[in-house]
Order: sequence, then structure tokens, then C-alpha cells
Amino acid sequence: MSGKYNRLPEAQYKKLLFQTRGQFDAILNVFDCYGLKPYIDQAIEECMKVTENFGQIVRGDDKPVHILDKPKRRVTE
Repeated sequence: MSGKYNRLPEAQYKKLLFQTRGQFDAILNVFDCYGLKPYIDQAIEECMKVTENFGQIVRGDDKPVHILDKPKRRVTE
């Protein structure tokens, strides 16, 4: 294997992003009953950023996977 990846067509890439976001939403939906929806939406956006960074690293881009320097504060803090 050469380590090279083919770039997906934009339409397919956007579809995969939509599907990935939907999966994060389905996984985190369990917390919605506690009134945490705004935090769930924010967490999904941050998970998507990490997911995109990971995908770019796998394709050979030299960038960090992390987006936070320290853990976020808890909702109750």
C-alpha cells in the first residue's frame, strides 16, 4: 500500500459528514432528557472538528488531531 488516499468527490464528502454528524447526534441523544441539548450540539461540532482533523492526518497532512488544550468545564461548574 502506497499510503496515498484518493480524495472523495465533494458531494460524497458532504454526505459522509452529514452521516457522521447524525451518528454523533444519535449517540449523544441520551443526554437530551437532562436539558443538555445546547451542550450536545456544541459537543457534536467539536467531535466533527476532531474527526475531520483525524481524516486529514490519515491522508498525510501534518496537523494536530486535538482541538482543546485542556478539558472543558463541566456543565455544573
